Amino acid sequence: MSKPPKHSQQAPKNEASAPISRFPIPPLDAMEPDIRARIEEVQRKSGFVPNIFLALAHRPEEFRAFFAFHDALVDKDDGLSKAEREMIIVMTSALNQCLYCVVAHGAILRIRAKDSLLADKLAVNYLKAELEPRQRVMLDYASKVCMAADSIDDEDFEALEEVGFDQDEIWDIGAIAALFALSNRLANVASIQPNPEFYTLGR
Repeated sequence: MSKPPKHSQQAPKNEASAPISRFPIPPLDAMEPDIRARIEEVQRKSGFVPNIFLALAHRPEEFRAFFAFHDALVDKDDGLSKAEREMIIVMTSALNQCLYCVVAHGAILRIRAKDSLLADKLAVNYLKAELEPRQRVMLDYASKVCMAADSIDDEDFEALEEVGFDQDEIWDIGAIAALFALSNRLANVASIQPNPEFYTLGR
């Protein structure tokens, strides 16, 4: 009988007994100080450590770069609302079939939108969800960035401008969809599993 791959022996498991990642997870006390401090702060605020933080910690420079870009796009207060940003993430992550991001950001969307059903609707078929015209156009554009960015043209921008989006907001919609195309693919490559806590948050 062949032995299991080494990385599966190193990766810690979540409550459902699946490894967090196909790649090694460094122990907290072996992480670089700034990364450890960020993870401890997230744990203090959330009560648990989202698995994406652990899964990226073995590549410190990429950890820093990813979360710097993430924070610049997702956590700022001007322009798109934070709920709108999470809507883009959930919908495009569903198109990319990323379990981790749909579940994790679905939980965040439920909290930020104060809506226990919206994330599930967007994850299945945003075209069937009850959305404001502005949100529908936003998600139509994000979907196109996700699935057919090469076909984006002036008409897409005109539709966004007609419902009130400015240039910075249009950039943010596209950049969030593009960033999570990267995130979704990394999560799928590593088979990063959602924390059990995400499934019930905001229900």
